[in-house]
Amino acid sequence: MSTKHYLLTREETITINDSKVFRTPNAADGFAINRLIERCPPLDTNSLYCNLLQCTHFAETSVLVEQQSEIVGLISGYLIPARTDTLFVWQVAVSDQCRGQGLASQMLENLLERPACARVAHLETTVTASNNASKALFQRLATGLNTELTSSILFDKNQHFRGKHESECLLHIGPFN
Repeated sequence: MSTKHYLLTREETITINDSKVFRTPNAADGFAINRLIERCPPLDTNSLYCNLLQCTHFAETSVLVEQQSEIVGLISGYLIPARTDTLFVWQVAVSDQCRGQGLASQMLENLLERPACARVAHLETTVTASNNASKALFQRLATGLNTELTSSILFDKNQHFRGKHESECLLHIGPFN
């Protein structure tokens, strides 16, 4: 597997890994990202406007993957304002044709290697109890980083979602180097 890194600007790094291109998203990607997320249940769909903000305000802490000019993967995230050593992973989306190939793990690794994440020592995300694929992804990441993964309820099904959505468990990974 051949990997090449290209620094285009201070904000955008493209990594070419076999036939996949890893890069920061931009506003032109917003619509396609919105459609990708719609095709990735159980992900919550956001408004197109929200996805445009992810592609602009949070581009440096998000990673997009293209294969043959089609968006096949996205991780959106941000540094928690009060804890800038903590990356919060908002969503992980992988298209049907790329599932089971380790793309989500590759995107996480790519994201953690970015200059914007140089000071990150903790990673957090939320998952529902029924989302076994995401729970396994983040457990593999914790194991690979040789650190602990802890889980607690962040948003309760009844208290926060009025019974209309599963509880969201906060997964915390770290500290790590």
